[in-house]
Amino acid sequence: MSFFRIKLSSAGGVLLLSATALLLLLPVAVLFFTKNSNAETDSRLESGVDALERQLEMGRHKQLTALKIRPDSALAEFTTDGCSGGLTVGWQFLAGKIKSFQSIHGTEPPWESCCIMHDREYHIGGGRETTAGKSFEARREADLTLRICVQGIGLERAPELSRKYNVSAREVEIIYAGIADLMYRAVRMGGMPCTGLPWRWGYGWPECE
Repeated sequence: MSFFRIKLSSAGGVLLLSATALLLLLPVAVLFFTKNSNAETDSRLESGVDALERQLEMGRHKQLTALKIRPDSALAEFTTDGCSGGLTVGWQFLAGKIKSFQSIHGTEPPWESCCIMHDREYHIGGGRETTAGKSFEARREADLTLRICVQGIGLERAPELSRKYNVSAREVEIIYAGIADLMYRAVRMGGMPCTGLPWRWGYGWPECE
């Protein structure tokens, strides 16, 4: 199976698809069976997603933490592809083909710096001597920081884009909040440790056995 031109093993593909399906179906199911959204419902939904994520990930965090403390394990030099999953590459392609797009949005995603900051956290994958629980929390914190960073870029660009596209600044902020949410969900689903993917949590360490 391939994912944005990255070849996955059959097991890796099944894991990624299963995690994606489960994380998408859980909120849909809760919303379908609940007529009114309220704070209590939102809290239950959040707790359900958290429990599912922990069930899917905790064994892999244990593998990663065990790998880190092995004497022969060494952290590789930091590398980044910008915004993973083909986002930076796709943006560069569009910018090269559509000059008006390039003049307004540049040759890289406006949130590229957010992605690189996120990659730095993923490269290390938490502290060397840590627990699976702390590794899980560190990954989620990195993903939340990515979402906040992208939303912040939207706030900065809102006045300029509202003039360019003749929309309100609030509309620009809502669009960026949607982008930030999608990116957050994408990294939550696709960034688990020990998957063999180049953007996995702890990708600077050797692959898990």
